Amino acid sequence: MDHDKLAEAAVKAFPAKTAGRGMQELASRVVGGVREFEITAAPVDWEVTPTLKVKGLAFNGQIPGPTIRATEGEKVRVSVKNDLGETTGIHWHGLRVPNAMDGVPFVTQPPIEHGGTFVYEFTAGPFGSHMYHSHHNATDQVGRGLLGAFLVAPRDRAVEPAYDRDELFILNDQLGGFTVGGKGFPATFPYAAKLGERVRFRFMNEGGMSHPVHLHGMSMQVFARDGYPLPQPFTCDTLSVGPGERWDAIVHADVPGVWAFHCHILSHAEGPTGMFGMVTALIVS
Repeated sequence: MDHDKLAEAAVKAFPAKTAGRGMQELASRVVGGVREFEITAAPVDWEVTPTLKVKGLAFNGQIPGPTIRATEGEKVRVSVKNDLGETTGIHWHGLRVPNAMDGVPFVTQPPIEHGGTFVYEFTAGPFGSHMYHSHHNATDQVGRGLLGAFLVAPRDRAVEPAYDRDELFILNDQLGGFTVGGKGFPATFPYAAKLGERVRFRFMNEGGMSHPVHLHGMSMQVFARDGYPLPQPFTCDTLSVGPGERWDAIVHADVPGVWAFHCHILSHAEGPTGMFGMVTALIVS
């Protein structure tokens, strides 16, 4: 096996084109003072890399599912339709919701039957980076794609650090192997910043393993965990993100170039054929 040839080919293919892109912002409308969203869960054929297509489960045809944005204190209504062919339920991970809206079948609600719809209503909060995902047959359903980001903006933007770009970095280690944003290298999407910009990264782990995320060339100023501001922010270049955790960090893009950005469990990122899986890049220009 010619490692150098294969490794070079993988890097030159980045970012490889694949069908489908997750994490697109979910449209909403305000009705009677309530912000309304609509989600449909259904099977999908998902292209993880140009050589790998898998049978996934998706919200609105996306893996990860569409990104939901609301403002702290805003009343929210999410209508979830189930076209999976099996039962499900949606948990709002990190959000403070009424017990009946927590989304755990047989604990707080009946399962959502195939063809059925369940409407979740709650007040958005606390502010910060949160998630939503299945809490029913969850190893399979979340592992195969029923997951997404739920971002709550603070009413007072001054309570968070200033930034120029807002980026999601969602890890999973089940559907199609090791992925960032639903794709494996070289089909992962690169992050881009102009020299001098401050980029907010929202790291989220929807997998079953911990993943230490390492950025080459620059440091990360970590200011929140699980949506809550840290009493003492800290600086690092490798940040371990455990299952269910969210971390928020600012990267000052002060050095131009293409910088590797990857899980530092090396078997999740590089092998005999070169880089794969949980690898992307931050491009500063």
